[in-house]
Amino acid sequence: MPRGEYGYDAPYALVIFGCLAIACGVGAVIASRLQTYVFVTITFYFVFFLANTASFFYTTRRGKFLEWERILDDLHLCGDEMVLDMGCGRGAVLTAVARRLTTGRVTGVDIWSRMDQSGNARDVALRNASLEGVSDRVHIETADMQALPFSGATFDLVVSSMAVHNIRSNADRERALSEGFRVIKPGGRIVIADIRATLVYADALRTLGASDVKRRRLGWRFWWGNPMAATTLLTASKSPV
Repeated sequence: MPRGEYGYDAPYALVIFGCLAIACGVGAVIASRLQTYVFVTITFYFVFFLANTASFFYTTRRGKFLEWERILDDLHLCGDEMVLDMGCGRGAVLTAVARRLTTGRVTGVDIWSRMDQSGNARDVALRNASLEGVSDRVHIETADMQALPFSGATFDLVVSSMAVHNIRSNADRERALSEGFRVIKPGGRIVIADIRATLVYADALRTLGASDVKRRRLGWRFWWGNPMAATTLLTASKSPV
């Protein structure tokens, strides 16, 4: 498992799930002296929110790391790739990519929103890269993925994990995807794991000329509380010139 400290995704959502579970647990105790149907109903919600809390906690602390290891293994990187992580946060995917590189380099960009990830900061990402022993293969910039500060055809691979959906509108999400696709070299790939709007992402990439566009649901290790909040993996390629 990673040696860095990667915080919690959507920390306020996790707190809300936990508080609802506690409230329903207390309510179930009180309702145990009332009508059976009231007790059963409140107990159901207690179990539901407790399971959501446990699943969310597992995903953000362990499950997503295991899934990304599988995703990156399937990419069969050679080690010399130039990689971009859009919305790198504290560097969970960034450092996982860097461990697979030799002469290559991974660049992370983020605007460091702490609503989206607890303790999100450039210095934290750099510290995690140091703890993982990959600082020499990592570069981090403060930048908006809707206006990437890189020339076209710079990267062999673009990755993003649970970041694009934080952009508010589909139009702006499409702009971010357009930027990500712009900086990919011909023959390069884009890999995005996200919780919603991936159909929009897929359509946007096809419009941009991407080939081999595929979507698939990831397993229970990447559920944000329940199967209805499962993460989808989107992959696509940029045709060679």
